[in-house]
Amino acid sequence: MKHLPISVILDRALACEELSPAEGILLLQQTEPDCIEAIQNAADRLRQQQSGDRVSYVINRNINFTNICEQHCNFCAFRRDASDRAAYWLNWGQILEKTADAVRRGATEICMQGGLNPQAKIDGKALPYYLKLVETIKNEFYFLHLHAFSPQEIQFIAREDGLSYETVIAALQEAGVGSMPGTAAEVLDDRVRQIICPEKIDSETWLEIVETAHRLGMPTTSTMLSGHIETPEQQIHHLEKLRTLQQKAIKNDYPARITEFIILPFVGQEAPAPLRKRVGRDQPILSDVLHLTAVARLYLGNWISNHQPSWVKLGLQGATEALRWGCNDLGGTLMEEHITTMAGAMGGTCLEPEQLRSAIASIQRPSWERNTLYQPVNRSEIERVELCF
Repeated sequence: MKHLPISVILDRALACEELSPAEGILLLQQTEPDCIEAIQNAADRLRQQQSGDRVSYVINRNINFTNICEQHCNFCAFRRDASDRAAYWLNWGQILEKTADAVRRGATEICMQGGLNPQAKIDGKALPYYLKLVETIKNEFYFLHLHAFSPQEIQFIAREDGLSYETVIAALQEAGVGSMPGTAAEVLDDRVRQIICPEKIDSETWLEIVETAHRLGMPTTSTMLSGHIETPEQQIHHLEKLRTLQQKAIKNDYPARITEFIILPFVGQEAPAPLRKRVGRDQPILSDVLHLTAVARLYLGNWISNHQPSWVKLGLQGATEALRWGCNDLGGTLMEEHITTMAGAMGGTCLEPEQLRSAIASIQRPSWERNTLYQPVNRSEIERVELCF
């Protein structure tokens, strides 16, 4: 089949026409500097059309409540067996202490995820434990948005208790979970998953759980773990599945959608040796990440308009550069990042809001504080509420 010229493909993307998988792959395969610059410029123009010049950020905190995990993903340096000296499992008091600290520092969001700990049960059931995690925070800090529990964790709870995904998501939603992290997606290709995370849910299950969340009114994010063994074809097919998932939510008028897309480049410095050796490097290649960032903006088009880099994985300077390649959001302060840092990432574990604003200003773009769902934050109102705590 004869391919269209790159310029024609980019013009189609800027006209909000959907690119085909073959066109997306062709964009990723470009190596000539002039072509890559054209892709960058098109992605930046589309970003400007969709989101304007303002760059958003969120003040949030990560709480990884346990690193004990039954799975053994080949890119993960975070998980531990329960018998390991470095294993931990936060108690309710520690979770409240971390949350209270986040509130004092202006957080509007708590992002909570953890290992799949078979001991995380109350009276032999997993769901009551996860509900108590939610209620422990929401009972004390009702105003916080809780962004919690990946599709993998939903499957774990459902499996442990013999429940449907719908039952688990609805119960967590009623308890106070506001949105679901779109992590555990890695690459939505089961040939890749069999190598990098053979114990994880398959692609179909991930998509089913996220669609169920949308149908029940729970927004989700979306991610891709990139830069390991996957091919450009598999990267585009991953984006195609996300685009189709979002289109389905809109076509069926589901009350929730995917709010953002985040590329999570592979960091292998402390990852298990087999995959690290197969990949052959410890840190992301920034130019590759930026190229994929631009193509993702063009391919996802108007279907997913918020794009975020990972400053933890790329460093703040690399993440700021991604704002020139199609990203309109710089992510969150995090306050306490463990999973990527333990893999050997150099970006750090916490940034202050001033650092995010300064990075955005360095490229002559205005910044704005958002909440989890990309709505503006009224800081004076937040501070009045937080004074009560």
